[in-house]
Amino acid sequence: MDEKFMRLALDLALKGEGKVNPNPLVGAVIVKNNKIIGEGYHEYYGGSHAEVNAVANASESVEGSTIYVTLEPCCHYGKTPPCVNLIIEKKIKKVVIACLDPNPLVAGKGVKILKDNGIEVVSGILEKECSDVNEIFMKYIVHKKPFVIMKSAMTLDGKIATYIGDSKWITSEESRLEVHKLRNKVSAIMVGIGTVLVDNPSLTCRIEGGKSPTRIIVDSTLRIPISSNVVHIKDEAKTVIVTTEKGDKKKIEELENLGVEVIIAPIKSGKVDLSWLMQTLGEMKIDSILLEGGSTLNYSALNENIVDKVQFYIAPKIIGGENSKSPVGGEGKKYINGGFQISNTKVRTIGIDTIIEGYIKREEHKGCLLD
Repeated sequence: MDEKFMRLALDLALKGEGKVNPNPLVGAVIVKNNKIIGEGYHEYYGGSHAEVNAVANASESVEGSTIYVTLEPCCHYGKTPPCVNLIIEKKIKKVVIACLDPNPLVAGKGVKILKDNGIEVVSGILEKECSDVNEIFMKYIVHKKPFVIMKSAMTLDGKIATYIGDSKWITSEESRLEVHKLRNKVSAIMVGIGTVLVDNPSLTCRIEGGKSPTRIIVDSTLRIPISSNVVHIKDEAKTVIVTTEKGDKKKIEELENLGVEVIIAPIKSGKVDLSWLMQTLGEMKIDSILLEGGSTLNYSALNENIVDKVQFYIAPKIIGGENSKSPVGGEGKKYINGGFQISNTKVRTIGIDTIIEGYIKREEHKGCLLD
């Protein structure tokens, strides 16, 4: 029964996707006499936490009940009061938790406070599932850098475009819809100037009720045409162009007058220093990036060790061509054993396409709460 109610809490947590960044996705379910009497989730950044909403929505007194929550209740004052105080005040009898919160402000302290007040606490129910849902939050909160997902669509023979540059459309409509759902989930989408010059994309989220992420264009020498879609599109998202001291000062001023934010980044190996950029974007509260770059930016991102997860959509078609581009270009690795290792790979299908995703092999991230 614990898993059943926790799964409901997890489903509730997912309703906050795209709205709570850089906070975690959290859901809560209150049960009394084996009946659900209250449900809630963290609905938007700065809003009430899941536990507060669940109590507010309860159909009867929560005294003596059990609350299922996907993340350890907070015990500090942030934008909202501590949730442990509410649980104690409302005389909830038992708290079932999926994931403990490693935030130094919480880090098991919430559990201790609850136990010290005579409340039974059980933890670790659907822990992995709830942790996986918050993989973005788990990295960002510890390292203060965005979680980067490198996404690419390619043919069975590993091509992202034909030899003349045609790439519309490699994958199915179902795959493209899923990508837009992913755009809704992340804080930002990042491409290189090559993608802008070839495709002139809008980089928006086109699903009903979705939000467009911040658009980030990596453009070391500021080659972006003033007429580009990303410069003139008007929606809730902003466009950020990252250049270097090589960028023309008058063009920077012109772009800024059009509402574009321009960041001057240090140069590394003749290009934008991507490691520095991740630190800077993290300070801007950008907790996640969908990297939809071309082969050059993709290799640079992998080489600079800023990529956390890869997601490849593979279409059942072959186009061939020595000059047809692949997802990852650049200089490449000299030896096979020097390649970027992927762990925890998963394979699934969507429409006629196959999706392979996994994580860049490195030390596992741990997370905590940001209010």
